[in-house]
Amino acid sequence: MADAEIALSRPRPDSIVLRVAGPWRMAAAAPDATPVEQALAGDPAPQHLSFDAAGLAAWDSSLLIFLNRVSEQAAARGITVDRSGLPKGVERLLALAAAVPEKSDAKTHPGHPSALTRAGLAVLGFAGGTREFLTFLGQLVMAFGALLLGRARFRWSDLALFIQQAGAEALPIVTLISFLVGVIMAFVGAVQLQKFGASIYIADLVGIAVVREMGAMMTGIVMAGRTGAAFAAQLGTMKVTQEIDALTTMGIDPMQFLVLPRALALCLMMPLLCLYADLIGIIGGGVIANGMLDLSWPVYFNQLFAAVSLTDLAGGIFKASVYGVLIALAGCLRGMEAGSSAAAVGDAATSAVVLGIVLIVSSCGIFAVSFYILGI
Repeated sequence: MADAEIALSRPRPDSIVLRVAGPWRMAAAAPDATPVEQALAGDPAPQHLSFDAAGLAAWDSSLLIFLNRVSEQAAARGITVDRSGLPKGVERLLALAAAVPEKSDAKTHPGHPSALTRAGLAVLGFAGGTREFLTFLGQLVMAFGALLLGRARFRWSDLALFIQQAGAEALPIVTLISFLVGVIMAFVGAVQLQKFGASIYIADLVGIAVVREMGAMMTGIVMAGRTGAAFAAQLGTMKVTQEIDALTTMGIDPMQFLVLPRALALCLMMPLLCLYADLIGIIGGGVIANGMLDLSWPVYFNQLFAAVSLTDLAGGIFKASVYGVLIALAGCLRGMEAGSSAAAVGDAATSAVVLGIVLIVSSCGIFAVSFYILGI
């Protein structure tokens, strides 16, 4: 295969014609541009540069790079460039390159911002995230209000599906985690209580801790990693495929049609899952009390019923309900904010889990202090 060629001619003293011929490919070396540069800077100085591509066999970006370099050098010397002799595709691409010049600072490294700049950006990011969260919360409250008024538009079959996913399908993992939490708490407590001959109080330790705090919190963390991430991935994928935009175009509120049934399903299922987790955690503690401390099951449950009150149980259920709302908020918010790529969907799911766990643990601490102040 022949090599790429260039040739110069001067039909007039003030005009240069650059002829390009042969195949121009990136795999082959481009011709030396020195003769062209010398001709552009020669004497007499040319005023006009044109191209002749009649002998051009094939071309790729190597030709564009060469011609763009020549055009820039001609423009720098005030020489008029006529590209009409080039193929239409080459002419359009060169015009586009000239219309959008390279930024002067495109190749400069911005450097690391100062500590004060990073702190300011972090504060602004936190403020923006808080504003978006509160806005989304307000929209969800309005959607619940539309539900109470009978005006919410969503499919009840979707609600039933989400209830199944957030309820029955979550029982195996909730069972495993709750049982292990009860076993671990009972084992740690038993080792210490045996030193004081107070083994009977293992029922108090496990019962109060599981019913008041650990049952609701561990269930919330499990659901944040399981259901919250699923909600974010589902909504993020729908945003990538423009299904959410289609709903908006048809006059259907995505908050009511997509977010409301998911949030409602979690609000309904979290209290029931919390009750189930409390029971499994107490049974796990009873296994340790019976096998390690030789406490019979009747003695264990009698001590448990004496230590745990209905107020403790109601407080745990109330916390679980709040955790359900927070998990739904985190998952749906991150899903609705997801970008338009596959990687953005994964980032949304990860962010939903992190945000859900942070909200659960933070609200757990707030509840602990608030219940102590209220004497509950």
